[in-house]
Amino acid sequence: MSPLINEGHLPLSLKITPMKKITLALDWTPNINHIGFFIAQEKGFYKDADLDVSIVDPIQDDYKVTPAKKVELGTADFALCPTESIISYRTKNRPFNLTGVAAILKKDLSAIVVKGDSGIDSPKDLDGKRYSSYQARYEDEIVRQMIINDGGTGTFDIGYPEKLGIWETILDGSYDATWIFMNWEGVEAQGTDQPLHFFKLEDYDIPYSYSPVLVANGDLLKDHHESYKKFIEATHKGYYHCKDYPQESIALFQKHVPSTDAHINLDEALQLSLPSFSPGDDWGIFDPAVIENFVDWIYSKNLESKPVKPTDLYTNDLLR
Repeated sequence: MSPLINEGHLPLSLKITPMKKITLALDWTPNINHIGFFIAQEKGFYKDADLDVSIVDPIQDDYKVTPAKKVELGTADFALCPTESIISYRTKNRPFNLTGVAAILKKDLSAIVVKGDSGIDSPKDLDGKRYSSYQARYEDEIVRQMIINDGGTGTFDIGYPEKLGIWETILDGSYDATWIFMNWEGVEAQGTDQPLHFFKLEDYDIPYSYSPVLVANGDLLKDHHESYKKFIEATHKGYYHCKDYPQESIALFQKHVPSTDAHINLDEALQLSLPSFSPGDDWGIFDPAVIENFVDWIYSKNLESKPVKPTDLYTNDLLR
């Protein structure tokens, strides 16, 4: 720093205001669901809002601490996780006020998948097969109910490989099925000689909710309302930029994609994602009915016993 510049003696109007530091914990290594955050960072939308944003890739600690847990521990301001994680944190022995603040995808783009040559033509065929699980709350029971709804018994073997290697266990045949995003691993599979069969939860009477969801510590929303709202607005701008300038957005995002995923067709992934991003005025808005239907379903299947009020799980306040 030049000895001629001493901030302490600058006129008040020229004093530098420090940028607000914000940390976002991703739910997975950078993929198309995250593109809006990286565009907001690359285009300076966060900087323009006086925010210094750090985006944390779970590969940095090999997923030893989940994104939502980082919010609970205070090492991240925001994280990405599915709706069921919010319910889980609200109903555990020592509840934590994890709160959804934006729904990244308006429509579920996930599915249970198997290899096309596996002989598994519908969920009921998963009886007796091996499922590669992320060990998420309710996950295994959701898959079991899907099998039952299709006429199976719901008896299948469950394994818990390293989270960041789960997709490879399907490709190499170690497991028969897992849960993926069709706008990422699904696009990857289309570019290989390993076609997939995929089963959408909604097709088997499971009213799945939002995933991923941007979450924060609900107890801090009031005190940090201004900076958190700026973060949401800049992020919204990032997703909107993808709609108006898809090729530029892909070029900017490409550098953040792990080398192991560099072969994935980003054009196809983005085009598949844009309708679900809904990058208009309603970006991120939660539909109360979507949350309520999923919560009601969880309780109707006895997957949770501790009561939770659906409207307490999320807020649209930072989006208006």
